[in-house]
Amino acid sequence: MKSTHLATRIRNSVLLVALAGAVAACGEKAEVETTASATDNRGIAYVSNQNGGVTVIDLNTMETTGSIDPRGNGVRGIGITADGKLLVTANKDEGNVSIISTATGELVQHVEIGKNPEFVRVVGNMAYISFEPSSKGGPPPKPGEEVIEEEDDDEIEEPARIAVVDLLQGKKLREIEGGPETEGIEFSNDGSKLIITNEADNTITVHNLETGELLKTIATKEHGDRPRGIKSAPDGSAYVSTLEFGNNFLVLDSEFNVVRTVATGAAPYGIAYNRAGDLIYVAAGKAKTLEVYNAKTYEKVNEVTTGDRCWHFTFTPDDKDILLTCGRSHEVVVIDTETLTVKKRIADKELPWGIVTYPKAVGSLDAPE
Repeated sequence: MKSTHLATRIRNSVLLVALAGAVAACGEKAEVETTASATDNRGIAYVSNQNGGVTVIDLNTMETTGSIDPRGNGVRGIGITADGKLLVTANKDEGNVSIISTATGELVQHVEIGKNPEFVRVVGNMAYISFEPSSKGGPPPKPGEEVIEEEDDDEIEEPARIAVVDLLQGKKLREIEGGPETEGIEFSNDGSKLIITNEADNTITVHNLETGELLKTIATKEHGDRPRGIKSAPDGSAYVSTLEFGNNFLVLDSEFNVVRTVATGAAPYGIAYNRAGDLIYVAAGKAKTLEVYNAKTYEKVNEVTTGDRCWHFTFTPDDKDILLTCGRSHEVVVIDTETLTVKKRIADKELPWGIVTYPKAVGSLDAPE
């Protein structure tokens, strides 16, 4: 989504001057330098870890150079502002997000979100974070597994929500109501709509970004269960969403009509187009593969063996490599985009979940503005 489409929805970046004064008074310093210098031509990657903080990777050397403490636990969703100055993490255990200065690696402030925050998208100086007020925790059911629900007349099931946070004010402005267990977050190409996946009731819903009004509901049950990832084609002509228990991804046209399903390896999650929009990449968690599809014919053209529970990935800003977080094998796998071969495995022993870069690059969690 082009940043100009959301220009009227974010505050003027001149307020960063006021924010900078607060940075010096907050948090602990990062262990190492956390931003790229002027001579660094490939940038920096930031990895969220469910059993730790944020790992910092120098994309010039593909080496871990240190870590950042977000002062939160169960770190999952992660996002970064277009200018690279602020990093955002969703902290499951505390029900908040951390706003972090990348210049110092220090916590600027926490913003209370709600129970079980997970997915983060940052556009301009606004962050959109999914959270689940009714989440009871624990792993999701396995395919075909019977779900036994306990009766509780006093408990009212609440839908998941998307919190809208102004990063410069450090304030949650409003909420958009989603479906049960809202997962992925995407925007329409013109910036007017929010598209989210709701894994618990097998729907994809489309909302007015400004008002939160529900505009359309797409049921996925007949195509597959548990929609997870969601991505727009760079030109807005299509949307693709992984169906984890369907072992496929769903293709929607620009008006959110179902066009087709495309078979994938087992348990697909992270999905993204490349920058040119001619290829689609899918991380199939249980198949332990990163798969590549032609974005016009939807034919699978290649795949590479990866690691255990690989969910999210990002291209490097120069598009030469893909970095894939593999939680259960505790590593970030570096894949050459030209040859689709594994170049390196970067050890990360804290259950890596998500990854973004600065400069912002194409990925399953993020997109250039």
